[in-house]
Amino acid sequence: MDNSPDVTVSAVDYHDSRQTDALLALLDEYARSEFGGGTPLEAAAMQALPRRLAAMPQALSALAWRQGRAVGLLNAFESLSTFKARPLLNIHDIAVTADCRGQGVGTALLAWAETQARARGCCKLTLEVLEGNTPAQSVYRRFGFASYELDPKHGRALFWDKPLA
Repeated sequence: MDNSPDVTVSAVDYHDSRQTDALLALLDEYARSEFGGGTPLEAAAMQALPRRLAAMPQALSALAWRQGRAVGLLNAFESLSTFKARPLLNIHDIAVTADCRGQGVGTALLAWAETQARARGCCKLTLEVLEGNTPAQSVYRRFGFASYELDPKHGRALFWDKPLA
């Protein structure tokens, strides 16, 4: 899917080493950034990730390409909305190389994800974003995302986690 004159977005083939190498490089760049925690990915995780993604039928990843160079990444997982009894697509990672931010790459990746979600009959797209990541929030808002709230008197939904290892 081509979302801008010079950016092409395509699904990752987890068995193609060129594509998985690009996926891992972009994910590691994101992990090393201030919004990714500032720490490189562990070597064992990088080695296992393509194989683990390939083994998960609900996983889908995309790369944004510009002039033969991978400049953006999206990892998403199909899940289920229990309230709607329909699938949903959660965008787990979205990253754009520092030199290509603000040039429509993130929007192209989001459009690709929406196309995939619609094709799968999903009722919604979900994602999480850090409070301090205002540039990403701006892109997400322009694309139609908003914070999640069932009833204003109870406030917005919060994303929590409990590390197990």
